Amino acid sequence: MTEKKKSNNFLSHIIKADLEQNRVKNNTVITRFPPEPNGYLHIGHTKSICLNFGLAEEFGGQCHLRFDDTNPDTEEEEYIKAIQEDVKWLGFDWGKNLFFASDYFEQLYKWALELIEKNLAYVDEQSIEEIRANRGSLKDPGKNSPFRNRSVEENLTLFEKMKSGGFEEGEAVLRAKIDMKSPNMNFRDPILYRVRKSEHPRTGDKWVIYPMYDFAHGQEDAIENVTHSICTLEFEDHRPLYEWFIENLSVPSKPRQYEFARLNLDYTVMSKRKLLELVKENHVDGWDDPRMPTIRGMKRRGYPASAIREFCSRIGVTRKNSIIALSTLESCIRENLDETANRVMAVLDPIKVVITNLNDSEILEGSINPKNPDLGKRKIPFSNTIYIERSDFMETPPPKYHRLSPGGEVRLRYAYVLRCDEVIKDEKGEVIELRCQYFPETKGGKKPSDGRKIKGIVHWVDGKDHIKANVHLYDRLFSVENPLGNKDEDYRNFLNKNSLVTINDGLIEKSFLDMKSESPFQFERLGYFVLDSKTSNDDQFVFNRTITLKDNWAK
Repeated sequence: MTEKKKSNNFLSHIIKADLEQNRVKNNTVITRFPPEPNGYLHIGHTKSICLNFGLAEEFGGQCHLRFDDTNPDTEEEEYIKAIQEDVKWLGFDWGKNLFFASDYFEQLYKWALELIEKNLAYVDEQSIEEIRANRGSLKDPGKNSPFRNRSVEENLTLFEKMKSGGFEEGEAVLRAKIDMKSPNMNFRDPILYRVRKSEHPRTGDKWVIYPMYDFAHGQEDAIENVTHSICTLEFEDHRPLYEWFIENLSVPSKPRQYEFARLNLDYTVMSKRKLLELVKENHVDGWDDPRMPTIRGMKRRGYPASAIREFCSRIGVTRKNSIIALSTLESCIRENLDETANRVMAVLDPIKVVITNLNDSEILEGSINPKNPDLGKRKIPFSNTIYIERSDFMETPPPKYHRLSPGGEVRLRYAYVLRCDEVIKDEKGEVIELRCQYFPETKGGKKPSDGRKIKGIVHWVDGKDHIKANVHLYDRLFSVENPLGNKDEDYRNFLNKNSLVTINDGLIEKSFLDMKSESPFQFERLGYFVLDSKTSNDDQFVFNRTITLKDNWAK
């Protein structure tokens, strides 16, 4: 990260107080970001990433990247690699502190034996359906398993049988022995281990029993000496169980869990399961589709990492769940790109303009970035054939129309005043060409010789010296604020049919070739764009629209 900001939220106050009162071991703050490698990270994860790494940085500590790889059925090496790349792209570095839950499988297994030996865990041979039914509800207490009172010796033997592959999946689990009547459902003899005979991406077939997240993550924090285990609010009811394990096991440290409200955005879904459905059903072009709320998708769309970090800072950290307006994120993107994007002109729906009184061509100049004058000027070719947007011409304009029309005048950006003298149509009556006259004395924004005012300004591209490109106009993936708000209707019914509009053979000002191709661009008057990292090459340029210049969804 290049910018450093001191946070002012309840978690930073807690950490500051802990340091002042010497409650932090070695006076070193240690946090962690613990993703499960079963999919790609999305915008919801960025808040946790920025929070955990940001707090560690602010207080001179360290943040661990730890993969919660305890479910071999859903985890892949592809996701492990992608998550590391995405966290680094956001601007954070864990240094040497890269860990995996699978690093601790042997120790977690020993702690499971410790609970059995203390008569605090037992092997249950009920089916998952029976366990679920006997768990009770918020109103009704649970029922003890018929296997709950097995002896310590029998449980040790059966757990070893689980470990050695003697049980098939679903035939036996290891459960904690706590309280089946507890008002906290998480205390009703939670499952600690289950059988999974799947290949693990890191340990292969060494293990056939795998710990549950609730059992694993507190002990993992203890092994790594995590001082502040920061989770989202859905884990608040799990905290007593987290602490129960810490108190009943011989762990090397005693971390404490704190909860904050997760990030929820409107016009978006952030369930990994639903995002996977969109991918598998080809509603989007993979996890990195620029319409997806994944970090991969946002990067491909041209969202700057620094703007995402600013967004996470701007929305703050609270303990109250809420839905953040997508426009807040978009505002951060616009503010960032307004400062950093190089300017070029592009015409996406061209209409040909022939300047009848111009014989020579010339090179004009335009600003590369008006917010950064040190970048200098860009060279813009100008000849007697140019293209303007079809929407910038109207044959029968309404009153106070300030763009081009028959007999009307308009100023070409960085160039001259232009007057439309003749309209050429094809056999179907469609306008295919405008014949115009330019006024040489108006170069560089000067007024016509008679002093008349020209109110309209349009962008253009030279007709002889330009670049052709395909352009993807991306918009919000969903057409309603809360796609999951109606339980009786499938969220996919609210997909925005106009979330992607493809334009073939758009015309781009050639000066873009002189700039860094991976940089963001502002197509003047049209929006912010970036070269598509997946499909662009030296023979074919493909631009993705990052965002419009103004909020088109504002009410």
